[in-house]
Amino acid sequence: MATVQAELAGLDALELAVPRRRSRRSRIWAATWPKLGAVTIALLLWQLVVWSGWKEEFVLPGPVTVFKELFENLGDYISAAAVTLQRAVIGFFVAVAIGTVIGAVVVRSRILRSAVGSMVTGLMTMPSIAWFPAAIVLFGFGEIAILFVIVIGAAPSVANGFIAGVDNTPPILMRAARMLGARGWTNFRHVVLPAALPTYVGGLKQGWAFAWRSLLAGELLVQIAGKASLGRDLDTGRQLPDFPAMYATMVVIFVIGVLVDSLVFGKMERTIRRRYGLIDAAAAD
Repeated sequence: MATVQAELAGLDALELAVPRRRSRRSRIWAATWPKLGAVTIALLLWQLVVWSGWKEEFVLPGPVTVFKELFENLGDYISAAAVTLQRAVIGFFVAVAIGTVIGAVVVRSRILRSAVGSMVTGLMTMPSIAWFPAAIVLFGFGEIAILFVIVIGAAPSVANGFIAGVDNTPPILMRAARMLGARGWTNFRHVVLPAALPTYVGGLKQGWAFAWRSLLAGELLVQIAGKASLGRDLDTGRQLPDFPAMYATMVVIFVIGVLVDSLVFGKMERTIRRRYGLIDAAAAD
């Protein structure tokens, strides 16, 4: 009898055992090493292309030359990146506000969905660069022209993500909410919005990508006197020609994109997935 009880206790211990929580350092390393490996492979491929002699090193410098330029003038690149990021954040938040309002209005009316839904998708398919001639004509060579193109490029993605999230709400949840007495705004607030959140965050992520691309294209075309920016540095490096500086600016743009995706949108997605039970919290830790 004692043996049976001991075996049952052992089975219970196995079933109820909580996985050992990994240290913060090990979790950071587990999330970082794949990115470091990918960067190492990319730099190696870059250097191999340089060694192949496909282009003269003056035109296509190697990683060592580019990173030397980057670190020697790091302060200038940080200043330019600060101006570009400020424009991106302002434009993105304006686009989020406009896109969310449009999405919320469209999903509440079948007539508006029929009239406006396809227009939102059509705006998404338009290249941002196509808006710049009109932006320059309407607003001149200034900050407003750049902001206009950021918003017109990002807002449709945000609106479309919101609409798609609402459309993908399981009907059974809607029926259950109505059975419990939820109607109108209460139903929308407590059922539809939480169900739409994962897809909406995907729309925000796509909207940021459109905003970032639109901004860099805008800074290449609309250059404001006395204001450094990453787009202006790109164009200056091409015209001088100072190709190590041009490629160093491209590296900064890429690094910012990776950091924003990992630290902002990646964290948002993990939090939402954990909240909705799509990630095993114990295994993730």
